[in-house]
Amino acid sequence: MDFSVYFTGFTMGLTLIMAIGAQNAFVLRQGLRGDHVFAVCLACALSDAILITVGVTAFRQIATVMPAIEPAMRYAGAAFLVWYGAKSLQSALRSSEVLAAASGTVAPFATTLLTCVALTWLNPHVYLDTVVLLGTISTQFPDKEAVFGAGAATASGVFFFSLGYGARLLRPVFANPFAWRILEGIIALVMWLIALTLLTGG
Repeated sequence: MDFSVYFTGFTMGLTLIMAIGAQNAFVLRQGLRGDHVFAVCLACALSDAILITVGVTAFRQIATVMPAIEPAMRYAGAAFLVWYGAKSLQSALRSSEVLAAASGTVAPFATTLLTCVALTWLNPHVYLDTVVLLGTISTQFPDKEAVFGAGAATASGVFFFSLGYGARLLRPVFANPFAWRILEGIIALVMWLIALTLLTGG
């Protein structure tokens, strides 16, 4: 295994998935309350693994059949990342309300799982992140796309289980909006760096 490619996949996957959004806020809420944490984290990690696998195994074949799709997706992905980075920077400059997701009544297991699946599979951004962006980046590693994808999928699992089970420990820290601002600022910078990589083909 090429560990440099694996680590690149891990880093890219972690960077994309750690952006604060509805799915992560939901996992955070479940972790803070200790409510169906394992099932929620597993559902998120498996969903990402499936989508990442589709991206790294099928994107090159699609690009071969339709040569124009790779540069189109590259520029579209870069544009999205620039916009996403700008939104993260905007969030970094104002208070965060993420911990509001920790409120509410305890839902049954089936309802919780369905909500988790819906937040994952009905979110158009997840396809852009996993299938398009990671699929596009993986093409920069010919014959090693699977290694890149394995790294990205590992990052997803590590992130969701860390967020779910570490939420209680992190609650005192992230009760402070300034901590979220710092995280959002880092995310904005990394998103722009990835966009630059896509635009330059580096």
